[in-house]
Amino acid sequence: MRLFQYILTLAGIFLLASCDDDFLQRTPQTAITKEDFFNSPRDLETYTNGLYGNLGASWDDIYSDNISIYTGGNETDNLIRGGVTPATVGGWNSWAQLRSINYMLDNTSKTTGDASLINHYVGVARFFRALIYYRMVKRYGDVPWYSHVMGTNDEEMLYKAKDPRTVVVDSVMSDLEFAAANVLPSRTNNTLVTRWAALALLSKIALHEGTFRAYHDELGLKASAPQFLQRAASASQELMEKGGFEIYNTGAGAADFRALFSSNNLSANKEVIFLQKNSKEEGVANNTHVVLDWQWALSGSLANEFLMKDGTAFTSLPGYDKKTFAEIFRDRDPRMAETIMPPGFSTVPATNNPYVIKPSFGGYLQLKFYPRDPALRGGWALNYTDLPIFRYAEILLINAEAKAELGTITQGDLDKTVNLLRRRVKMPDLSLSAANSSPDPYLAARYPAVTGASKGVILEIRRERRTEMACEGLRFDDLYRWKSGALLGQDSKGMYVPGLGGLDVTGDGVADIAILKAVGEEAPIAGLPEEVKSKVVKYYLSDGSFYLSNETSGNIMFGRDKQQPRSFNEAKYYYFPIPLEQTILNKNLKQPKGWE
Repeated sequence: MRLFQYILTLAGIFLLASCDDDFLQRTPQTAITKEDFFNSPRDLETYTNGLYGNLGASWDDIYSDNISIYTGGNETDNLIRGGVTPATVGGWNSWAQLRSINYMLDNTSKTTGDASLINHYVGVARFFRALIYYRMVKRYGDVPWYSHVMGTNDEEMLYKAKDPRTVVVDSVMSDLEFAAANVLPSRTNNTLVTRWAALALLSKIALHEGTFRAYHDELGLKASAPQFLQRAASASQELMEKGGFEIYNTGAGAADFRALFSSNNLSANKEVIFLQKNSKEEGVANNTHVVLDWQWALSGSLANEFLMKDGTAFTSLPGYDKKTFAEIFRDRDPRMAETIMPPGFSTVPATNNPYVIKPSFGGYLQLKFYPRDPALRGGWALNYTDLPIFRYAEILLINAEAKAELGTITQGDLDKTVNLLRRRVKMPDLSLSAANSSPDPYLAARYPAVTGASKGVILEIRRERRTEMACEGLRFDDLYRWKSGALLGQDSKGMYVPGLGGLDVTGDGVADIAILKAVGEEAPIAGLPEEVKSKVVKYYLSDGSFYLSNETSGNIMFGRDKQQPRSFNEAKYYYFPIPLEQTILNKNLKQPKGWE
């Protein structure tokens, strides 16, 4: 049985505990006690198997500017519309998971057996502690650090104040350094934490912390940013040189990129460092079919950043912002049509019926992670595609970005990182000298904090990261670490509509949909042939779900943005507040900056 789905484990029992005010001081209530457990490496293996529920592969970016609209509950969307307060916010609920990890670590001194195996499982536990704690750092900044389980009489520790970000992050890095040094480097099962997964997480967190400190001047930690960037570069370099990973490239171009997100045979794929394995036979599935036209769609700003296939910027074309849906996919980076559903796409390849978009979602439907093979699509939460958690492409981008931020990147570095990703899809290489001599003005306007001699290449690496890693759950964190949250406050734009009337959205030159003012006002489609008019799907601006930026033409915009405008408060929105009840229970807890 796949270890992600372990049901009967001690840690799983601990995770059922509530987060009441006295939770941290409770003695673990379980049928197996520390007196007759934690005796052997096998005990540690059983226990750490229960920690894998803290992971999770992502197949969307619903909290970021990669999404134009999301119709489900979205905490970030509520935040930027002013709907989040200490009284309404969720979160602050990771203490049960952390306590279960500390419970094991507090008891491994009694474990006997192979020392390397004991340290391996201790490293696995510390990997998960680092993962959970850094998620809390990203959300709150300062948090209380607990390295041990609190006892009944530990009132002082239970009600302690938050520890500074520097203290917590140093502890997180210590956990990861231990994991990277002690977790075994097995390549036989990439559904388990290995040394390479530990190095991957170390690289990710070091890059995040280094860039966060570099761009968030208000922290006063800019001087320490280079040490984290250097560790991101060295950890990713070690993985590149010793891990045996490589970019999946058989010469098939876009099909190789697609295979990473829509197949069920990634166990042996050398690009996949850490995997969520799904299997119809074992009854382990995911819900990736929902990416296509269910609750969300992708944004026009994401579409704009994919390059032309000759390597030039789409946004440098005259009138790029007035190209229709059928036009914008022409001669683009092949990854665009593997990420955003292109005209003519059919959900069942055996038919000739192209998929018709809904303008009420903006037009840019997510295709990445959609299972092409009907045999892998089993309905709600019953898709059997494998889901990468860490893949080698991200490590290459971490390496390139860290070196670019340090000002040490060379053309050779780009050829070993970014350009391997471009070559997979037959895109031209990124030139260091060309990028830095002429920074892209569109990207420069989006990221005004990027300055200096490496400005051009930093901007292009950010483009590459956005287009290569779109829908893999990275974009929100990227905006926050770059201090670019203001992009979340901008109204999202969908496809361009030249005017009311019929629109071809399948690429065959025939109108498939029509956008009209209201029911009965059909003059804009009067000239369509009757056989076309009888089949066209009509959408009305009077419904209020979307509107056009110039009233009768322009980009699709969304009614909620008009009714509840977006606005990113730079003084407070880089953190979430702590739930009010927690600050009442613990008077020493103070809200993050801006939420006092």
